[in-house]
Amino acid sequence: MKLGVHIIFTILLIVSCAQKQENVKKHSIKKQQVTAKDILGNPEYLAISYGGYRKHTRDIQPTIEELKEDMKILHAMGIKLLRTYNVQLPHATNVVKAISELKKENAEFEMYVMLGAWIDCKNAWTAQPVNHNEESEKNKEEIARAVALAKLYPDIIKMIAVGNEAMVKWATSYYVEPWIILKWVNHLQKLKKEGKLDKDLWITSSDNFASWGGGSNEYHVDELNKLIAAVDFISMHTYPMHDTHYNPRFWGVAQKEDSLSNLEKIDEAMLRSRRYAESQYHGVERYMKSIGIEKPIHIGETGWASSSNGFYGNPGSKATDEYKEAIFYKHMRDWTAKEGMSCFYFEAFDEMWKDAQNPGGSENHFGLFTVKGKAKYALWEMVDNGVFNGLTRGGNPIRKTYQGNKEALLIEVSMPPTKKELVIVP
Repeated sequence: MKLGVHIIFTILLIVSCAQKQENVKKHSIKKQQVTAKDILGNPEYLAISYGGYRKHTRDIQPTIEELKEDMKILHAMGIKLLRTYNVQLPHATNVVKAISELKKENAEFEMYVMLGAWIDCKNAWTAQPVNHNEESEKNKEEIARAVALAKLYPDIIKMIAVGNEAMVKWATSYYVEPWIILKWVNHLQKLKKEGKLDKDLWITSSDNFASWGGGSNEYHVDELNKLIAAVDFISMHTYPMHDTHYNPRFWGVAQKEDSLSNLEKIDEAMLRSRRYAESQYHGVERYMKSIGIEKPIHIGETGWASSSNGFYGNPGSKATDEYKEAIFYKHMRDWTAKEGMSCFYFEAFDEMWKDAQNPGGSENHFGLFTVKGKAKYALWEMVDNGVFNGLTRGGNPIRKTYQGNKEALLIEVSMPPTKKELVIVP
């Protein structure tokens, strides 16, 4: 009897071990075969926009070790998909190298990239007159670099975005017409068909909602329709924070809200901000469907600065502080998760090079972390839960801003203006 039990136990043990080995094998295969289709819209793959520059100039590139330090912080908070912006500088290549090294060091480390390829018009960023109907000769080189990197790291680079806000007409320094973006999207799709790029690599362009047809009719051109048909998904940007100054119809405190507490008034204003972002998404969706196309739409960029000494701070719309930033972050994560969309939230860490001459400028303060690695209010709960234990940035352990004192934070929170005080910029 004992022998029979021993035999049965041995058989069960062998079967169990075999099943575990098979599960490990399947898990390994799954990791290798994860595609853009599997990642985008999947709540297990939170997305974020990442620069990681720590100095006041991009001439000083983050080191591989600094990038790995950041990757560990982001991975700890559930981020598994990064968006980069260009391949002109060493940054994107080094980000991918850092991820590759971390994967070799830890089999459980998982991170993917939407690689940005920067696109300019003729004479962009020069003293010569820009020509928006002709492209920069540098675009060909940029696309070639993106292709080479995607070929080298197909296990990490799962998407390529041709251009960043490259079609929106307020980008007067460099914007191009849609046919130029279409040209390079078609080029990349052709390389996929020819087997020169991974067939599962998804191609898009990351641009303002208006550029995707969700705004004025001036964008509704045949080349845009062809572009929407050519991309694998739409990556659209929405920034309600900017429109607290430029188009603040959703902003401010309505008269009917007078009886609410100050924080309740702010909460209502932030809820309207999220609905404003939703309306821009639906504008793109309506236009896409109006031309008979169905494609996934994901939020390629959105964010809310924690500080501004200009249009969005106390001298202006009084929109920026860590409290409002935290509410917007939660709203956007909740909404996009519910709708099955990815949200490349802008951005991971503050970057002071963006407005180096004006340290108080909003562009420097979109991060969820400060340059020195302090977690802003949006992430305080994660700090409390020990998510960042043992992790550092520049040798600094991850601690809360304001030393974790919410009352001190709230002292610096300004009330949105009343509706009567708002001025809409023409």
